[in-house]
Amino acid sequence: MKNNQIINIGQVARRTIAMEASAINDLQQFIDADFEKVVECIAQCEGRLVVTGIGKSAIIAQKIVATLNSTGTPALFMHAADAIHGDLGMIREEDIVMCISKSGTSAEIKVLVPLVKNFGNTLIAMVGNPHSFLGTAADYVLNTSVSKEACPNNLAPTTSTTAQLVMGDALAVCLIEWHGFTAADFAKFHPGGALGKKLYLKVNDLSKLHQAPQVLLDSSLREVIVEISSKMLGVTAVLDENGILQGIITDGDLRRMLEKNVPTAAVTAKDIMSLYPKTIQQDQLAINALEMMRQHDITQLLVMDGIRYQGIIHLHDLIREGII
Repeated sequence: MKNNQIINIGQVARRTIAMEASAINDLQQFIDADFEKVVECIAQCEGRLVVTGIGKSAIIAQKIVATLNSTGTPALFMHAADAIHGDLGMIREEDIVMCISKSGTSAEIKVLVPLVKNFGNTLIAMVGNPHSFLGTAADYVLNTSVSKEACPNNLAPTTSTTAQLVMGDALAVCLIEWHGFTAADFAKFHPGGALGKKLYLKVNDLSKLHQAPQVLLDSSLREVIVEISSKMLGVTAVLDENGILQGIITDGDLRRMLEKNVPTAAVTAKDIMSLYPKTIQQDQLAINALEMMRQHDITQLLVMDGIRYQGIIHLHDLIREGII
């Protein structure tokens, strides 16, 4: 396809964003009594929300289903074309059906809607034309009307699908707040990947992978160096004879001590340790350890169980787990 017209790419992109942003802002006028009823119905539903659509609306439906499932609202995607060829069997008596369409008059929608109504399921229409076949047949309407597509031919679904997506997000967030869905709940459904690890991985999960470097207050310089080198964390805790944490020695502390050219034969751990080391409790989230490291511009924290020293969590642990 040949196009000899020279366009201002930046201008076109900014115009597209502005049109879609304006359409999203206009959606606020459609948050009405029907929207509130939809939230209540889904929140109180004993079954699932079955979301269906055709074409680009079907793709939006899949995203909405994914968001709902991951935030505690059971949902299921059913393609409108497949529905009339057997997939209607996935709809249970206690389910609610939401059909997404810009026009509300697609051939598949006209076949599907009467079937859903015959089943007796509550039907929600997320539709760009509330007066369409779908809009008038539905029990509740989520209006996603837009004045124009961002497509210069006003044909390709652009602004309309963005409006559907945002209306779906508004629905999902209302349900999150309705159910009091927390970060801990979110973690149950996202155990994999960096996101899940940020929500459930504890400091102890990482620190227990290492030996806990430690020396006593009167340990010699040689013992300190051997302990830091053998544990390969660049640091060691300094404990008293009762096992209570007194300080920390890093490889940087060793370098600074050696640069002073002091006699090393009589140097002990207590002579070079830093007091008041930064610590974190072992049951804290690993992401909290990262925040502390960033705040204090350090690469490791001493891990504690109450007042008892347990080990080290290092920045490399967090990088390895993909938390950064």
